Amino acid sequence: MKKSRVFYWCPFIDKVATIKAVYNSALSLNKYSFNKFEGYILDVFGEWSNFNNEENNLIKFEYLNKINILNYFSSQGFIKSRIKYILIFLFSYFPLKKFLLNKKPEFLIIHLVTSLPLFLNLINTFETKMILRISGKPKLNIFRYYFWLLTLKKIHKITFPTIETLNYFKRLNITDPNKFELLYDPIINAKSKKKKIKNNLKFKDYYLAIGRLTKQKNFLFLLKCFKILSKINPNIKLIILGEGEQRLLLEKFIMNNELKDNVFLPGYKIDVYKYLYNCKLFILSSLWEDPGFVILEAMHARSLVLSSDCPSGPKEIISNIEKRGILFKSNNIDDFLIKFNEIQNLNSNKVKLLKFKAKKFTRKFSVFNHHISLSKILEN
Repeated sequence: MKKSRVFYWCPFIDKVATIKAVYNSALSLNKYSFNKFEGYILDVFGEWSNFNNEENNLIKFEYLNKINILNYFSSQGFIKSRIKYILIFLFSYFPLKKFLLNKKPEFLIIHLVTSLPLFLNLINTFETKMILRISGKPKLNIFRYYFWLLTLKKIHKITFPTIETLNYFKRLNITDPNKFELLYDPIINAKSKKKKIKNNLKFKDYYLAIGRLTKQKNFLFLLKCFKILSKINPNIKLIILGEGEQRLLLEKFIMNNELKDNVFLPGYKIDVYKYLYNCKLFILSSLWEDPGFVILEAMHARSLVLSSDCPSGPKEIISNIEKRGILFKSNNIDDFLIKFNEIQNLNSNKVKLLKFKAKKFTRKFSVFNHHISLSKILEN
């Protein structure tokens, strides 16, 4: 039986959660599809070259540009990153067109710099069926609206990571909603089930936040909250794992508010589970997420979760009805402090119930369940 080749287009210039989703999605096809599908990742300009393949070489890479000239262009800062996106478009235009005409893969699932494959698909006739992955609630301007109005007519399917984002797209009335599919990200891998590993910290009791040090993650808000909490409890500890452009801003706030003994920024860590397994509480302070990979990893690790009710993932994941954690009003210090204190007063049985419901919910985001849902979309 001939396997259907499924390629992933996901050129990235920074470490974002989408990379893990793409890798695990391709992995799911090669691991569980047997003779139905083969998953490949397009390495556009060498961005995947240093990616450690720990799954017995189950994922195959197709190199689009043999000369990785784009690696010589900086992507630091807003302007430089936008310039690099334009360069990716220009340098990859003819190589991607040639690839689609010659290799003729059955499917191309497109992430991140989606404008190029969408445009090529509009002005050419390919045998390849394109599937657009919407990651995050899109910011809709006039240019993007009309671009989608034209290009999405020829798209095969559009997948969404949350119900909220799918319904938002329906309200835009841009294209046929029969193309829409809910597809949860493959965040939880069987390899994630690790024992409680010691993290070699000098203190045992700490609160934890994880994410890129950017405006989206809203860590400055979290520091303001912990400034208040530190006056009540001088021994309180907060660890924020991650790197990003707001590091200097956060470090300045920590120094100016005498929080150097309370708040720690150890940087980016590959293995976050040993921190999650041992924290008192995982806190997500983001202004927006879709769906929020780290919150699901925290729930899978049986960490108690306190999250902002930001759009569009956390409200859906934590839920005020099912109660898989506690939600506070996004960017609201008073409500954060109220919910933080509410958590401190929960009895052990209530905590166990929240953790149980949370971990059970994360099964929807397993690599295996993602494979089942994606296979149905591909076979349909």
